[in-house]
Amino acid sequence: MTTAMPRPAALPRALDAPTPAPRTARPHEAAALAALSRPFVRSGALRERPVSLYAAHAADFLVLEASDGTLDGCVGLRAYPTDAREDGELAGVVYNFCVAAHRQGSGAGAGLLRAALVTARARSLGSLFTATTGSAGLFLRHGFTPTTAHRAPRSWAKSLDPRRDARVLIRTW
Repeated sequence: MTTAMPRPAALPRALDAPTPAPRTARPHEAAALAALSRPFVRSGALRERPVSLYAAHAADFLVLEASDGTLDGCVGLRAYPTDAREDGELAGVVYNFCVAAHRQGSGAGAGLLRAALVTARARSLGSLFTATTGSAGLFLRHGFTPTTAHRAPRSWAKSLDPRRDARVLIRTW
């Protein structure tokens, strides 16, 4: 007796195309980072940041560049001294994480988050924090767990807007 295996459904075009490796943003891409983030700012998912901040902190950002040179996604990763430890350990914060609408569901966000995790470990960051107003599903699938802002680096925790009601998550190694 033979059993026929069902044919796999065709992948959507976004899944069919290979995802390029994330790279570090360049200062001249500040306006593109702001433009990529704008729909998420309008929806309330991200805080508005001036173009000058993106330019000054371009090295914080990992980006996905489309074949036409536009940016399909970005994630910021910044190191902070931990407040509770005196051994000089650093903690990281993942911020301004967004993926263009046409790339959502393609694995682009997961690829960006994996790259941020690899970068954080390479920088010897003892833990990573993030705050999200969304479902947090992607973060939870990548080992983040709920925590409180009190465990996060003080300067970052103080910058959180309590009106946004964001969930704070942590990832440790």
